[in-house]
Amino acid sequence: MDHASLSLGRKREPIKPCLGKAILAFWIFVAATNSNSAESAYEIKPIALPGANGSVALDYFAYDRASGKLWLPASTTGSVDVIDEITDVVSQVTGFKTSEVELRGRKITIGPTAVSIGPGVAYIGNRGDSTVCVIDTKTLARDECLQVAPVEAGRAAAPDGVVYVAATRELWITTGAPPLGIASADKSLQVFDASDPHHLKRKTKIALDGSAEGYAVDNQRGLFYTNIEEAGTTVGLDVHTHQVVAKWKVGSPVLQGLALDSTRGFLFVACADHVVSLDTQHGGKVIDSLQTGAGLDNIDYSPERKTLYAAASQVATLSIAEVSDDGKFHLQASVPTVKGARSVVAASGDIAYMIDPVGGRLLKLTHR
Repeated sequence: MDHASLSLGRKREPIKPCLGKAILAFWIFVAATNSNSAESAYEIKPIALPGANGSVALDYFAYDRASGKLWLPASTTGSVDVIDEITDVVSQVTGFKTSEVELRGRKITIGPTAVSIGPGVAYIGNRGDSTVCVIDTKTLARDECLQVAPVEAGRAAAPDGVVYVAATRELWITTGAPPLGIASADKSLQVFDASDPHHLKRKTKIALDGSAEGYAVDNQRGLFYTNIEEAGTTVGLDVHTHQVVAKWKVGSPVLQGLALDSTRGFLFVACADHVVSLDTQHGGKVIDSLQTGAGLDNIDYSPERKTLYAAASQVATLSIAEVSDDGKFHLQASVPTVKGARSVVAASGDIAYMIDPVGGRLLKLTHR
């Protein structure tokens, strides 16, 4: 069929110019309607954080699938907020030490900024005093705090990300703040024995080629993934031997968070304005790329729904993409958020959460 005719059975009739334009306009309308419909299918609800007056320094947060609660270290307030997924009620664990530092020409208060869920406990990394604290997830009682580095060593030695590695019953900690230009003091991963979840013991350090940024753990295969900021590489470490066993370049000098589909072996790497899909089972082959807009930080993936979530703070959108069995992205919606909203955690079902540091609040995404 040529571009100037429309097939109706065996007969072809010329399309009048005005009718052709009308058909084109109709399909543009349908495409726009479908796009708007997909985005409008989602609702974003702001959840206020107790004690927040204006902006709050927010970074890592985590969802506890056993209890259906979200754990959010609210650095500036010196507390960890625990949000019930069903009721949105916020409980607090207070009393974390804070300190005042200068960041990009202004003074800010920093405190707890990282969390990882272990068996019956939550591990909290605190930049305010360079400690990691253990909290009972049922009673919200604090057990003990262990010094990661001397306070005088500064932010370069303070905990950044903390992650429980179930395969070896260890807690791995990254240090520094690479995206802010604060390199890790000793360019290593600190490893703590968590065989008794309530009582951590210092175990070893793993030397790296630079500062670790972001993480994802494949407990099934015994692998820990992180980005090396200065080298611009994504690496895989054997959690049993603590050795680097893979190094990949994803084609971007800016590397942020990581997410993982451990069942199918896909690793998702957040860059400045897009996410790359890697096939870890075939030499880290780059499979696909998803454009999201600028301002990515930590991303997340729902294995149950085979869905990737990526919040871009500068363009104020949340990209939601299904990942097919070949590791390719299929954008489902680009949901408007707010300027500065970054990092995302997938919860149960189609619920996801984003942090809004500028507004000092949490944003809850649900499907209408």
